[in-house]
Amino acid sequence: MSDLNSLVKYANNWQVARNMTDKFPHPYTEADGQSFIAFATADSPIHLFAIDVEGEAVGGIGIHPQTDIHRKNAELGYWLAEPFWGQGIVRAAIKRVVDFAFKTYDIDRVFARPFGTNAASQKVLETNGFVLEARFDRTLYKNGEYVDELIYAVRRQDWISG
Repeated sequence: MSDLNSLVKYANNWQVARNMTDKFPHPYTEADGQSFIAFATADSPIHLFAIDVEGEAVGGIGIHPQTDIHRKNAELGYWLAEPFWGQGIVRAAIKRVVDFAFKTYDIDRVFARPFGTNAASQKVLETNGFVLEARFDRTLYKNGEYVDELIYAVRRQDWISG
């Protein structure tokens, strides 16, 4: 809960929320932050992490192991506060979390689903060795319009941890 104030401060930004699922609210309130922190710290091992810059939570990144027939997969999700965009922070965080995922879980694939309109997210995934596996035209409905859903993934055998 010590991250609550910085979480709310940085998450309450339309430029961030517009590229997130509707589960990421806007405006982002203190109650939203409390609920998210309780959710993020409930599992063991913890697999949802704050992105910390100089003691402030300025974003989040997590790995979501799948179940049933998808159990050899995990979904990667992340966001970063607008003042920190373009500094290589998410690139480094993705590397650390994908390393964590392959070391912690019996999975063979990590995937991410950026919006087709989010070129920066696509680029950071590609920089980390993710490849575009699929594009679904106009399948997501966000902000009153249809957008493409992209699926990027990296396989365990192709991941080079450093």
